Amino acid sequence: MIGWSRFQDYSLSSLRKDLVSGMIVGVIAIPLGMAFAIASGVKPEYGIYTTIVAGILISLLGGSRFQIGGPTGAFIPILFAIGAKYGYENLLIAGMMAGIILVLMGALRLGVLIKFIPKPVTIGFTAGIAVIIFTGQIASFLGLKGIERHERFVDNMHEIGLHLWTMNPYSLLTAAICLAVILLTARFAPRVPGSLIGLIAASVVAALLFSGKVATIGSAYGDIPNTLPSFRFPEITWERIGSLLRPAFLIAMLGAIESLLSAVVADGMSGTRHDSNRELIGQGIANIAVPLFGGIPATGAIARTATNIKSGAASPVSGVIHGAVVFLILLLFAPYASSIPLAAMSPILMVVAWNMSERKAFLRLLKTKTGDSLVLLITFLLTVFADLTAAVEVGLVLAVILFVKRMGEVHLVSKVLPDPESVKVGPHMVSEEHDCPQIGIYNVEGPLFFGAAYRFENTMPGAGPDQPRVVLLRMSKVPLMDTTGESNLAGLVRHLESSGGKLLISCIQPQPLELLRKTGLYERIGASRFYEHTGEAINEALRTVSREQCIGCRHAAFRECAALSGYEEAQNRLGFKARSKAEAVR
Repeated sequence: MIGWSRFQDYSLSSLRKDLVSGMIVGVIAIPLGMAFAIASGVKPEYGIYTTIVAGILISLLGGSRFQIGGPTGAFIPILFAIGAKYGYENLLIAGMMAGIILVLMGALRLGVLIKFIPKPVTIGFTAGIAVIIFTGQIASFLGLKGIERHERFVDNMHEIGLHLWTMNPYSLLTAAICLAVILLTARFAPRVPGSLIGLIAASVVAALLFSGKVATIGSAYGDIPNTLPSFRFPEITWERIGSLLRPAFLIAMLGAIESLLSAVVADGMSGTRHDSNRELIGQGIANIAVPLFGGIPATGAIARTATNIKSGAASPVSGVIHGAVVFLILLLFAPYASSIPLAAMSPILMVVAWNMSERKAFLRLLKTKTGDSLVLLITFLLTVFADLTAAVEVGLVLAVILFVKRMGEVHLVSKVLPDPESVKVGPHMVSEEHDCPQIGIYNVEGPLFFGAAYRFENTMPGAGPDQPRVVLLRMSKVPLMDTTGESNLAGLVRHLESSGGKLLISCIQPQPLELLRKTGLYERIGASRFYEHTGEAINEALRTVSREQCIGCRHAAFRECAALSGYEEAQNRLGFKARSKAEAVR
């Protein structure tokens, strides 16, 4: 499982680079781990445990050279909702189930499928999560008292409104100091971990000036232990598994998207290429192991991964060192973490939410005023105001419907008409009302699938006296056919057979031809009725129609040509030209 090829050229110089980058990322990860855990509704130390265990395993077993794994902001609303509804123990089980799903996805080589999730869905969902995270920190930022956290956004906003009068000015000042330091550091010293500096500065000020006036981690959650918890396997029952399937699947899907997106960002920054399936397996194993130590679900962290690369990381060893650094700090400095003000944690998450909001991409998509804008807006609103799982499900369904609609609009079936410019008879004899009823030539363009079935059926000739004896389908621009398209074609064959007509097909592409062979429709139509060139098929169509039928035809132009000069001359004099922009008859 471990990609030893990534260590073939490993040297002392590489180790030095990994030590530096691992230490930097490890220091950054500590406040983030605690903040993400608190926001998810669990104790802060669980975020640290996740950072240690998942960080080491994802780096060792994943498919990205520089991926840094751990708790992330994207999981906050999901984990809080699961914990509030099912309890902490079931949250751990859901995380393990999500890990198993990720391993299966990687083993079945489904990593590439994650890339096909529509952008409006991911942007709308991510922006909605950012709004939930940001607004969820308002109470801590203002130091509000008596706040009860709810699963729903509206309920939380109502709770904040009811308790605004309890605002603590000392908490507000502490949070403002932390936020100011983070913003100033990002502007003037971007390489310095602003979240850590802001946290330390705000904690020092609060300890010196506001001692006892601001809520701390210790006062809210108790002291943080300076060791990993004992290994414990949660009690798993079939009843729990059944009730947690949907939450586990949502955790797995979001974790897969986040980790692969982070891996793609790392590829772009480092010039490497990740293995998406191995990345999913590594993420899955990490999420199976983390709950055994009381940790919450983890995934690839884009910001920490980018910092890892910018700090000069040479291999996955930097991620292992990052986990080891967090563990050492936990052993040595855990008691001091208990005095960190909760108000100093909230600006860290607010900045995280702002950075992950994808606001520019959101506004750009919204301005297009297309179907994508609708999918984006609905996914966003459902994420914020309804259920996170429903938001993803509805967003994906809407995106699929939109895709099918667009593909159906791409499909075009047009009848080929005689070219008035090449006809020697009067122009009034050649028009859409006077095309030859004996031979129907149709250009079929675009995928012939269930979304385009209605167009194909509406354009094909129906029963009656005007039905052509020969139907020629030009299929050079049909790249794809599904079984619904094949069924429509089979219906046309049955219809022509019952009336003594004939179907000819020219220029068919490999995939539709292979499908027709598999279903047996190819043999039913007859191999002799498939032509590589449309010109050959037209000649066969003209040979099929009898002289008497042409002379008796109501098409004035073709009747005159057939009576005077025969079929070949009639074809040459009239010619055939596509009414659409399809290619000329070969």
